[in-house]
Parts: sequence; C-alpha cells; structure tokens
Amino acid sequence: MSDHLLLAGAVLLNVAGFAWLALAMDAHWKQVRGSGRPPQRRRTPLRLAAGAAFLLSLILCNLTDHATIAALVWVMALTAAALMVAFTLTWRPGLLRPLSWVGGRASKGCAEP
Repeated sequence: MSDHLLLAGAVLLNVAGFAWLALAMDAHWKQVRGSGRPPQRRRTPLRLAAGAAFLLSLILCNLTDHATIAALVWVMALTAAALMVAFTLTWRPGLLRPLSWVGGRASKGCAEP
C-alpha cells in the first residue's frame, strides 16, 4: 500500500479521534447535536474509540517510516487533526454529527444523565 495512503489514513484517524474526544464533552456535544449532553453510557465508548483511533494512527505512521521519524510524523498529524477539529467546531460543528454514532444509536435529543 502506498505510504501516502497510509499517512492520509493516519490523519483521518486522528481527526476522528479528536472529534470523539470533543463529543464526549458537554459543550461540544451540544454544539454538534443541538441539545442536551452526551449520555453517560456514550462517554466511555467515545473516549475508547478516540484512544483506539490514536493508536491505529500511530501504527500506520510506523508502517511508513522508521520509528523515530514515524513518531515525529504522528505528532505533526495529531497537531493538524486537532486544528481541523477545532476549526470545524468553530465554523461548522454539524459536520461532526456523523461521528456521534459511537456508543449507541444517535437519537435526536439524548439528554440522559
């Protein structure tokens, strides 16, 4: 597989990871979903999915380069992904709505404690 595709996959996994971490927070859930806060039963799966995405991203970076360079590329990809999610939350938070399915069905007004 092409190194470019592996690195693109790593960046996409980082974006998804940061989006899932953001969706586990009350303020960002409300921005993206429009109401309420994430149910408690959804917070843990969102955080676990984020951790898994970051780990898979690191693995993809290690498949493309030597470990020392891969770590640097991974950190740069994390930085770029964090900026992408931050800008998306600022200007178009609804674009992250498809990622809110993690942990259960994405119902309209999830406001469970």
